[in-house]
Amino acid sequence: MLGVPAEQGLLKTLMQFSPEDTGAIGHLYAAEVGRMVAYRIRLDTTTNWAVVTSAALITFTLGNGQAPHYVLLMNMFLSLVFLSMETNRYRFFDLVRRRVRLLEAGFYVDILGGQPVAWQNELRQSLLEPRPTISLRQAVGLRLRNNYLGLLVAVLAAWLLKLSLVGGLWPQVAQVGVVSGGVILGLVGLVFALLTFLAVFQSVSEDD
Repeated sequence: MLGVPAEQGLLKTLMQFSPEDTGAIGHLYAAEVGRMVAYRIRLDTTTNWAVVTSAALITFTLGNGQAPHYVLLMNMFLSLVFLSMETNRYRFFDLVRRRVRLLEAGFYVDILGGQPVAWQNELRQSLLEPRPTISLRQAVGLRLRNNYLGLLVAVLAAWLLKLSLVGGLWPQVAQVGVVSGGVILGLVGLVFALLTFLAVFQSVSEDD
């Protein structure tokens, strides 16, 4: 049986919304949960692509003495492409997740007799003008911190190991075509410094 606070919350909600409105909100909640699950699957799929691609290229490059070291530089670039794709997906996943949380913490908490959050205005605005709730830099930082920075560090370690196995003088051993090894090492270092900065200082928590 419902407790007294829950019964009061249910009565208040039923007085505020017609049965048709309540049913529509229930359908909206189910639809948004379905969209959130779909976006979550798409995020996991992109991450899996990045992991499988990196594992395959690392294994190929370190296991084949004839494989050039710049294969792993291409691996880093592919991982950044996957990161870009996943960042855009995550921003819309976070938008849908915010709608779900508004319905749970507002509408359903009210029915259950709790203290609801203000939800109607924000949800209405989100439906009228769907805009991501976090910035591009924040999303990049979050995906780096959760997944991609560790993966890219693993590829970087494999690349440095490959350079040491090739032998030769540093930094010439890192040369790619007409681009000197010093320039290549400098660019890689600059990219990782930027990625580390984004992961540490630009990311937000999953609950924000």
